[in-house]
Amino acid sequence: MKHVFTTLIILLYLYTLVTIISVLLLENRNPVKSISWVLVLLFLPVLGMWLYLLFGQDYRKKKIISKKSIHHINNLPVPSFDLEKLDTITKEKNQINLIKLLNSNGGSACYANNKIELLTDGESTFNALFDAIRGAKDHIHIQFFIFDDDIISNKLRELLILKAKEGVRVRMIYDYWGSFDLSKKYVKSLTDAGAYVCPFLPFRWQISRSNKINYRNHRKVVVVDGEIGFIGGLNVADRYRYGNKLGTWRDTFVKIEGAAVHGLQKLFIIDWYFVDRKLIEGNQYFPKSYVFEQNLIQIVSSGPDSDWPALMHGIASAFMSATKYIYIHSPYFMPTDEITSCIQMAALSGVDVRLMIPVCSDSRFSDASTASYLEKTLEAGVRVFRYKNGFLHSKAMVIDDFISIVGSTNLDERSFEQNFEANAFIYDSISASRLRDIFVKDIENCEELTLENWTNRNRRQKLKESFARLFSPLL
Repeated sequence: MKHVFTTLIILLYLYTLVTIISVLLLENRNPVKSISWVLVLLFLPVLGMWLYLLFGQDYRKKKIISKKSIHHINNLPVPSFDLEKLDTITKEKNQINLIKLLNSNGGSACYANNKIELLTDGESTFNALFDAIRGAKDHIHIQFFIFDDDIISNKLRELLILKAKEGVRVRMIYDYWGSFDLSKKYVKSLTDAGAYVCPFLPFRWQISRSNKINYRNHRKVVVVDGEIGFIGGLNVADRYRYGNKLGTWRDTFVKIEGAAVHGLQKLFIIDWYFVDRKLIEGNQYFPKSYVFEQNLIQIVSSGPDSDWPALMHGIASAFMSATKYIYIHSPYFMPTDEITSCIQMAALSGVDVRLMIPVCSDSRFSDASTASYLEKTLEAGVRVFRYKNGFLHSKAMVIDDFISIVGSTNLDERSFEQNFEANAFIYDSISASRLRDIFVKDIENCEELTLENWTNRNRRQKLKESFARLFSPLL
């Protein structure tokens, strides 16, 4: 009887293993990824199954959030720019193709004539954000990956409580794991004041819920009265203003007024529908926009819910459109093969490609993995700078004095494949020149790597970096 039971367990295990591998193969992923998971399942049988259930499944086709299921959003009064008039903004064919690509692969409408303000440190960002919230009269929509329970975050909490008591509708989304340390008292004080607060993908013990813990909402979006919007890479935490052991965190945020705020609003409404199962409706959320400077903005989002990796496509296409220069801020540099190839090809073709990363990030494992990508990057002719004045957490790119990309997306596989991310693609010479000047100014606080010095690292260090690189999809 004991042997029969053991045989049944083994058969059940083999059946489960074969089923998982079959499903994995039918997903038609990158062959390297598929082979990696097959090896994990074969050599770490029980642990491998749990790892695959938690981290390995491809939810892009399963639609964690289905934009198509929210039919009413497509009927909301959202003004957008006529794509047939793109040549009035830019004559460059590659840039026109980029705009059309983002409209096709992610439904990212073009919004014209916006007021744009670039914010490059915690003090200016929080000051602008708090000022906008103080002036709110109808609603405040706010979502961040991280709300720390610290000085800055509690100042924000007190301000939101005040506005909620004034009758302003406050809705707040926080990522469950990103804001894991956020206290129940913090949340309760907001809800008691009349604010609506929802976590994104909270952990549940059910298998159907727990196997999505690897998919996080990394977006940072704020909309006030449908008229003022913010997007960028900063979280709500003291380290952006007062620093921590890494120094002050340097980040980039964008304040937007004008039609593009409607793109941010639409994105928030989709996320709110997912966390609360209620559709936000009403013309007050999409008021008539003022007309400001001549420019275009696309609010581009992607994640496991999207048909295409829109942000990866957009960034890759922007890089390939470059004829003069590409300047990149990124706190982590573990790019996909597609992004790696675009950066290398641009540099090899004579484009001035510059990459800025921190000397040390908040993850030593990520630092080691990042280091493994730098040798080939330097060989291609990319100039690599390491930021020393605190932690460079900015996710900003500027191309050819016309395209600026600012948002939450890191140049790594997690951002492109597993996180819910959002970036503003800005087509405007004034903003691009400003972002270029900011990058050049940041170089003053950097050390530049050279290929000769970098390749002379000892073999043991290189081995550690190559080992860390194996785990880059999970970092």
